[in-house]
Amino acid sequence: MRINADLERRVLLDTRSLAWQASPLPGVERRPLERFAAESGRATSIVRYAPGSAFSRHLHPGGEEILVLEGVFVDEHGEYPAGYWLKNPPGSGHTPSSPGGCLLFVKLCYQAAEDQRTARIDSRTAEWRPGLVPGLQVLPLDSHGAVHTALVRWAPGTRFQAHQHPGGAEILVLEGVFEDEFGAYPAGTWLRNPRGSRHTPFSREGCLIYVKVGHLGADAAADQSSTFLSTS
Repeated sequence: MRINADLERRVLLDTRSLAWQASPLPGVERRPLERFAAESGRATSIVRYAPGSAFSRHLHPGGEEILVLEGVFVDEHGEYPAGYWLKNPPGSGHTPSSPGGCLLFVKLCYQAAEDQRTARIDSRTAEWRPGLVPGLQVLPLDSHGAVHTALVRWAPGTRFQAHQHPGGAEILVLEGVFEDEFGAYPAGTWLRNPRGSRHTPFSREGCLIYVKVGHLGADAAADQSSTFLSTS
């Protein structure tokens, strides 16, 4: 089944209102945001583990990215409470579970074969950096080629300049309300802007967002500024 598979279209979803769908494993449900094949290939989902749920060991041929939203996610490498961001490279494998239950944002099969970096970042204790404008704080999570991933915290009243995304942009609003000239996006909103899109973002009340840019099919070498990072 293909879901939001046209990368030339803008997609806006309230992830908290989507129906849960069963996964191949009892106790694990998901809200698919985009999917390009049935049970394999590139996909983005909100995933919920019921308490005591566990997956058998499996491989990720195209890599896996996880942001723990609630609860504690566990595999043989460690325990990861809410706020952790995990990157498992192509070809890696693990045995995930959640004794107490958890809620995850998961991306599969987005990584290049040569991107073999493994990462475990606790956003609660990691070093955040100043952004390009006053009121922004940025936690860089990953960069590979033209693809950049970060968490960005906006103080109330922060405004950013108009800019373009040559390789597209994906945003998950984690806290508060993110805004641009096209609308206001409260916590739980998933937004995918296609390559070449342009906007002028701001946040009147403040927010925390996950951002990935440059991964939607264009050469986006000039798109680093759209992760709001300071170059100083």
